[in-house]
Amino acid sequence: MIISRTPFRISFFGGGTDYPAWYRAHGGAVLATTINKYCYISCRYLPPFFDHRHRIAYSRIETPNLIDEVLHPAVREVMRHLDIERGVAISHDGDLPARGGVGSSSAFTVGLLNALYALKGRIPSRHDLATESIWLEQERLKETVGSQDQVLAAYGGFNHVQFHTSGQFTVRPMTVAPDALDALNDRLMLFFTGIKRTASNIAGSYANDVDRNEAHLRSLMQLTDDGVAALAARDLPRFGDLLHEAWQAKRSLSPMVSNPEIEEIYTEARRLGARGGKVIGAGGGGFILLYVEPADQTRVKERLSKLIHVPFRFEHSGSSIIFYDPETDYSVEHRARDAEAITPFREAHAPDPGWDTGPTACDANA
Repeated sequence: MIISRTPFRISFFGGGTDYPAWYRAHGGAVLATTINKYCYISCRYLPPFFDHRHRIAYSRIETPNLIDEVLHPAVREVMRHLDIERGVAISHDGDLPARGGVGSSSAFTVGLLNALYALKGRIPSRHDLATESIWLEQERLKETVGSQDQVLAAYGGFNHVQFHTSGQFTVRPMTVAPDALDALNDRLMLFFTGIKRTASNIAGSYANDVDRNEAHLRSLMQLTDDGVAALAARDLPRFGDLLHEAWQAKRSLSPMVSNPEIEEIYTEARRLGARGGKVIGAGGGGFILLYVEPADQTRVKERLSKLIHVPFRFEHSGSSIIFYDPETDYSVEHRARDAEAITPFREAHAPDPGWDTGPTACDANA
């Protein structure tokens, strides 16, 4: 049995510049951190005593016999990519709901890759986990997704990530004193709007139209540098103000990034003292992040009581294998089952009442 734990992330600045259509022409950069909310993937080789070859449990349960029959796109493509030959059981659990903007789909892909590599006895590097996940999502699954989520899920931590025109990336951990990071963490509030959306649908409305959005995307890149500078100078109020500027630029990318409900939430939070904030991820719903001084947080929380407040802390571990327990090796039995026609599994039926089963032990002793 293998269990991987992979963190979700919140992005402060630069979202949108991590899409290949932009950074392969202009470069890109984001400032983001992972948080102590996780995606958990457990997997094991499934013993050959079932009438299905694989068992995959997430919001539904699949019991396919062939990889091509797997309905979950990421599971199917990761299994193909790693050439999984034996039957496997895969189960997913998460601390936060999917389609919320915290990078849950990429955390799932990274965590599944990490777990299945471990099942095969391999230890991939963080760079390999990130690059393979990017390739799987963008090339194999053809999803309109950026590249920051996979990098952050693999590496973990509070990072300034730069994306180069070559397609490569550089991860630069923010070397900020722990007390400054704690002070920033104490000024951030995360709320779940209850609005689920598919990120690729939102991102598709702006990610590939880089010419029309060039000015906004350049502004987002500059704000990333400004955010790094504010954090380095420990100017936290400035960091909060920059979040507000970044949200104004981000919501200008497409009408789908925001909506009247989000605008009402954000306007009310600002009225009550929030210096800035943003919808996490592509936009359109999911989680909203606010920068609020501690003295104002009770008032904001009470006013936004219809939303779910999510306390969190920054984390630095990245995708990790947190449990490993070798089990009985049924590889010989798996090969034998593949090579021969095994008698199909079936239900036992009650004997015909007229069928004489012969003398019983009780009859013999009568």
